[in-house]
Amino acid sequence: FKAQHPDAVVVSYVNTTAEVKAHTDICCTSSNALRVVESIPEGRNIIFAPDQNLGSYIEGRTGRKLIKWKGCCHVHDRVTAAQIEEMKAAHPGVKVLVHPECRPEVVALADVAGSTAAILDACGGDDQEYIVVTENGILWELHRRYPNKRFYPVELVCEHMKMVTLEKVYKALADESPEVVVPQEVAVAAKRSIENMIAIK
Repeated sequence: FKAQHPDAVVVSYVNTTAEVKAHTDICCTSSNALRVVESIPEGRNIIFAPDQNLGSYIEGRTGRKLIKWKGCCHVHDRVTAAQIEEMKAAHPGVKVLVHPECRPEVVALADVAGSTAAILDACGGDDQEYIVVTENGILWELHRRYPNKRFYPVELVCEHMKMVTLEKVYKALADESPEVVVPQEVAVAAKRSIENMIAIK
């Protein structure tokens, strides 16, 4: 893909593998992707990977055309505009908060599109009810922060996120295993893409 676009700056998601980061110029998160893309001079081509939906959201906010890798979050991508219309009909007047990894037609129906942190903050507004369109793990924190508010989730569960448990984290820290070994040349290149992200103010 890089060979097809040799002059492009590569921006990829921070939770990609070390090998992908080694081919990346600047990493991003869903929270800072807009800032990362805006930091790249106008006129430079940008490869954006791996989430084409987040890339479309960034295009809409910046007016810049990205060369998008045709990948997506399999959890957010399964949400349809029809589901959102159904939720809105069931809860008239309730604001819809979506993650920008959802399809563009879903994002277009939202009152707020933003990262997990942005959705959490948005629920701190005056409204007492919200339709929440992101992975259901957010609900625990929403109920903790706003115990008197009501949240209507679109049922989204990421089986990969659920593989990380407190018990597994404890065992990894206690036993220092399993060990992840990254080749030095990959580690150096991957670290550079993270440092470039951190350097953006």
